[in-house]
Amino acid sequence: MDENSSSKNPTDLADLTARFEEHRGHLKAVSYRMLGSLAEADDALQETWLRLERTDVSEVENLGGWLTTVISRICLNMLRSREQRREDPMERLETRIPDPLIRSERRIDPEQEVMLADSVGLALMVVMESLSPAERLAFVLHDMFAVPFEEIAPLVEKTSAATRQLASRARRKVQGQAPAPDKDLARQREAVDAFFAAARDGKFEALLSVLDPDVVLRSDGGAGGALTVVLTGARTVAGQAVTYSSLVPFVRPALINGAAGVVVVRKDRAVSVMAFTVVEGRIVAIDVLSDPERLGALDLTSLED
Repeated sequence: MDENSSSKNPTDLADLTARFEEHRGHLKAVSYRMLGSLAEADDALQETWLRLERTDVSEVENLGGWLTTVISRICLNMLRSREQRREDPMERLETRIPDPLIRSERRIDPEQEVMLADSVGLALMVVMESLSPAERLAFVLHDMFAVPFEEIAPLVEKTSAATRQLASRARRKVQGQAPAPDKDLARQREAVDAFFAAARDGKFEALLSVLDPDVVLRSDGGAGGALTVVLTGARTVAGQAVTYSSLVPFVRPALINGAAGVVVVRKDRAVSVMAFTVVEGRIVAIDVLSDPERLGALDLTSLED
């Protein structure tokens, strides 16, 4: 469709703005899952609005679909650009924790409901960082938002069959490395509480009982940071019990990407965010963001009493 360079009159602009706002939550959810960065998701959303503002969409029957296509293409280009300029070693992908979505378990923020609906846990988001841009787009659009392959194919410049293979390959990677967590939030919280109770009391065997034998702990303290590490195995992770016990007095329960987790707050400052993936009552993954710079940018107002 040809872009309309002429400025729209105030009435048309107000109507266009209102129509865009109807889709804002969905578009933000798409871009966050594509990019794993709240700031970049906002940038993609702004660029989508600018393109809408410059385009005559009077004959577009499905504006939501049109906007989804536009923001998906923008995100794909951002992912490709990120991949081309990436200087971090491949090992960094194992510890890079995407921006967490943090919410109090007691308060519901209506503006975050769309973002948190069918939330993507941080463990899954970490695995998605290892997907190619085209794989990630195909997986996110089809598996998370039910966009047909024939609509995704033009974005990645492939046939529908080839696009289906992209999503299938991404799905295998995800399922192999990020199992689906328990849907029962109370059961998740029970496992997390048991973890910190055992850490507080120094009960090594109790820690082992709540950890999956193949548990993975990823900590992102920033590129090159001392706290950037990957630990595997229940005994290795439980061996850090002294570290966990020192955090217990500062732990605030929270929903991290819709799952049971905690924010560790000292002197009104977040020092870490810990997301837990619980499967069949056992913790299979712990994803920790402890990068001071990124923590300082987090919005923790939802945790305030």
